[in-house]
Amino acid sequence: FLNRNQENQSARAIFMLLGFSEYPDLQQVPLFVVFLTIYTVTVVGNLGMIVIIRINPKLHTPMYFFLSHLSFVDFCYSSVTPKLLENLVVEDRTISFTGCITQFFLACIFVVTETFMLAAMAYDRFVAVCNPLLYKVAMSPKFCFLLVTASYAWGIVCSLTFTYFLLTLSFCETSFINNFLCEHAAIVAVSCSDPYISQKIILVSATFNEISSLMIILTSYIFIFITIMKVPSTGRRHKAISTCASHLTTITIFHGTILFLYCVSNSKGSWLRVKVASVFYTVVIPMLNPLIYSLRNKDVKEAVRKLVQSYPV
Repeated sequence: FLNRNQENQSARAIFMLLGFSEYPDLQQVPLFVVFLTIYTVTVVGNLGMIVIIRINPKLHTPMYFFLSHLSFVDFCYSSVTPKLLENLVVEDRTISFTGCITQFFLACIFVVTETFMLAAMAYDRFVAVCNPLLYKVAMSPKFCFLLVTASYAWGIVCSLTFTYFLLTLSFCETSFINNFLCEHAAIVAVSCSDPYISQKIILVSATFNEISSLMIILTSYIFIFITIMKVPSTGRRHKAISTCASHLTTITIFHGTILFLYCVSNSKGSWLRVKVASVFYTVVIPMLNPLIYSLRNKDVKEAVRKLVQSYPV
């Protein structure tokens, strides 16, 4: 009976997303323009990357197959930005309990999926550089599809698990979330019950996801580095490095931000850093990925050039 009352109370809960409201020097209009610009670039960049890869036969390779799914994940993950934009221009910054949990559930799926998508891309680069003669056999369409499906599936499993333990908590009818989105640490901080189990579950799972994905990435790049150093030709060595440069840049930014976010304590003085890190991996990273791959990749730039030339003004 008590649990049922707690569930009913939580279902009626309303959350107020504080965002950056306690920092009046961060004016609403400039921030709105900045985030609107970033969101526009994110949508155009990621959808554009997917379209270019789909319509260009030259890009129908495992590397670009993974890249198209990375762009899709970034596009979906950036869907949290419209709520941020809304909160910058309206006085009512409330979100229902159901809306908050749904936002967390979807965001969690795409974060975990991207974590292992980047690991799959690292393995793809390892096979391409270290075993080029077996590349087409080792990275068959069926195996690539399996890696992508496994990334999505694990993201859903983790998100369901985290969400389930959040739903076991009780919340007061009105709570103030010290963030611009429903992030786990901010949600449990306003719980009326003990969030110990929920916090430990996400800590263990996040640690496992981060360590396992980084182990795959680091192992792959150690072998890649060793192989590149054995290449006698400077030109071939430079070409091998250039094929990995975009991916290395992406994983450095992504994992660097995630590690920073989970290393920062939830003390009052650290909440601003948590918000800034949340903005970075929620808003900035989805925008940066297509830019990194388009600016540093000759095949993509060539495909864009041909696409633009085929539709003269």
